[in-house]
Amino acid sequence: METVTSAVEDYAKAIYALETRDDAAVSTTALAERLGVSAASASSMVKKLAEMGLVAHERYRGVRLTPRGVKVALEVLRHHRLLERYLAEELGVPWDRVHDEAEVLEHVLSEELEELIAAKLGYPTRDPHGDPIPTPDGRIDEPPTAALHDLETGACGLFVRVSDSDPEMLRYLAARGIAPGDRFEVVDKQPFDGPLFARFDGETHVLGGALAKAMRVEVDAP
Repeated sequence: METVTSAVEDYAKAIYALETRDDAAVSTTALAERLGVSAASASSMVKKLAEMGLVAHERYRGVRLTPRGVKVALEVLRHHRLLERYLAEELGVPWDRVHDEAEVLEHVLSEELEELIAAKLGYPTRDPHGDPIPTPDGRIDEPPTAALHDLETGACGLFVRVSDSDPEMLRYLAARGIAPGDRFEVVDKQPFDGPLFARFDGETHVLGGALAKAMRVEVDAP
């Protein structure tokens, strides 16, 4: 059986993220955009993944991970998110920098070191950005969430996770003391994708449209 390389892991992880986000097959174009590669490169790698039995590919319909592909994706996600948590908690690396560091280290982390890190951290279930950490046997708890951007004035709930794709957004939140686990209330919302005003810990903050879309929340029942 062909070796699962770091490139294969990156593609499996990206397909998992896109497939989970949209609950649909992933197009080569979307995959290329996420990974910052050409459509031709993405198409070539998708063919390789299909040959390895990691994806099911239908021409013009996109790809989905097979059960084996999901296993590969969740294993590398477990490495990545445990590393992010370790870097943030044990080494004091700011949460806007841990993603890039973990991207490099995730491919070389042994199973033995993974277990030691998990034990050292007390077997955490979330990374610093609130993303769930898969279990060693390949299970992941992904409860439904809403984008803060989609809520209306008066909505309240719990801020649970945020995309780590834009370090500037993370620095903006950190500077204001906002982190997953904080409760919020939407105070005001401007039209046409304008900013949203939300209260955290008694203080109202201005959150731009893109940032509010990147913040995932659990909303209190009305």
